[in-house]
Formats: sequence, C-alpha cells, structure tokens
Amino acid sequence: MSTGATCRELLFAGLPATELQLPCGDRLVVAHHGAHVLSWVSGGRERLYLSPQSVMDGHAAIRGGIPVCFPQFNQRGDLPKHGFARNVSWTPKPAKLEADRAHLALSLADSAATRQWWDQRFEALLLIELTPGALQVELVVRNTDSKPLLFTGALHSYFAVSDVAQARLLGLGGSAEWNAVTDGHATAAPELRFVGEFDRVYSAAPAGYELLDGPHTLSIEQDMDWTQTVVWNPGAAKCASLSDMPADGWQHMLCVEAAQVYEPICIAAGDFWQGAQRLTVL
Repeated sequence: MSTGATCRELLFAGLPATELQLPCGDRLVVAHHGAHVLSWVSGGRERLYLSPQSVMDGHAAIRGGIPVCFPQFNQRGDLPKHGFARNVSWTPKPAKLEADRAHLALSLADSAATRQWWDQRFEALLLIELTPGALQVELVVRNTDSKPLLFTGALHSYFAVSDVAQARLLGLGGSAEWNAVTDGHATAAPELRFVGEFDRVYSAAPAGYELLDGPHTLSIEQDMDWTQTVVWNPGAAKCASLSDMPADGWQHMLCVEAAQVYEPICIAAGDFWQGAQRLTVL
C-alpha cells in the first residue's frame, strides 16, 4: 500500500491526462486538453458525471466533468461558446505530493492561436487540490498585457446523481434567480428540485450549498469572487438534441457552477484574479 499521494501520466480515451491518487483510495483524473477534470472518485464513488458519448478528439469541448469556461460565459460575446480555454491544450506542472494531499497546476498562456479569438495577453492557471473526501479547483487569471483584461466564465461542474428527479439542492433560498428557460425573475426557494429543463442563474450564497442524492450529500462552496451560481440540467427534450449525450444522460447529472455571467471581471494590467470551488463529501 502506498504511504503517500501518487501521480502518474496516462491516456484517457486517447487524451493525455494526469492521475492523482491518495492512500485512502480517492482518485482524480485531469485531461490536459482544457485542463478538464474528468473523474473524481471519493469514498469509492464517482462524484462527477462524464458523458459516455463525449467527443475525445483533442479539439472539441468535453461533455461532463469540470469544464473551464474562459474567457466568455456561454454565448455572451463574440468568442466561441464558453470561450476557448476548454478547447485547447494546457501545460501541466509537476505535481506536489504529500502524505494525504496532492496538488496539480495546469497553465495556459496567450499564443498566436488564442489571439485569433481574443486580442489579449494573459496567463491562466488551474490549481487543483485533492484531499480525503474533498476537492478544490481554483482558476487564477493574470493580466500580462498593458491594457485591462475583461472576462466572464465558470467552473462548469457536472455532478453525478442517481436520479435527478429525486435530487435536491439546498442553500440558495432567498437568492435572486433568473430563469433562462422562461426569462423570468424570482427569489430562489430554499430547496430546489428538478423536473424538465432547468437553467437558472443565482446570486451566489456565501454559506454554500448541499446537493442531496439519496443517502449521499455533497457540500459545494465557492469563493465570492465568482458572483453567480448557475444550476443546469437539460431535461429529456434538450438532452435528446445533444449529440454528445446519451438520451438518458440528463437523469444522472446536475450542473452547479461557480460563475461570472452578467458583468465581466476586470483585471488591471499586471494584476491577477482568482476564484475557487470547493467540494466536500459529507
């Protein structure tokens, strides 16, 4: 049995990836394409949903896991949907390993390719910390340009659930809610349940959230540097239109995203920004 955390390089569906593993058995797999967290096994259970029909060609965005949406959320701008960071290769740095803790960083800097989309010099880092029963994913953006950097984005986490119709999300009660399906505005209920397509943006709640999936509970927290939380499930009809999702995929996932949707974050020349999402198995 290993006496400390381990790290190894592997191919996941043909994509270069890094695997971190702790002596307790908790395991994380991160694709270098998009700095995309593909799998997080904790307590012997997969905690993330990865579509079995996701395109793993090293060019397309991966469906599921934890995509990094940067520097644009959805189609709120002129860039490709959810920006380009999830569609390009990041560079992994050597992992830092301790007895029961592992750290991994992946970096992305501007290049001729990124400047075709976005005329901005920058450096982005995805910092990952794996501990027993917990995962922290943090995006750091440094403005290496002489002009301000403005961006929106998200850590677009897909969580695995046994049956989304039975799942509940607690902690958003009282937050401002925009329903993107109906374009309606309301105040969030204390308990969210999911029937049909669900696509809503909330003002982030500092106390965090609990995702209840039968006997399993996951705590979801985010830094308030991300000012919104997006909750999304495509429902049966929209899921059927997604070529990279199985017809029943919507039943087994729920996205709870640390996000910046409405107003761009502005980073002054030479400055940086960082925002994390923390996940804990309860």
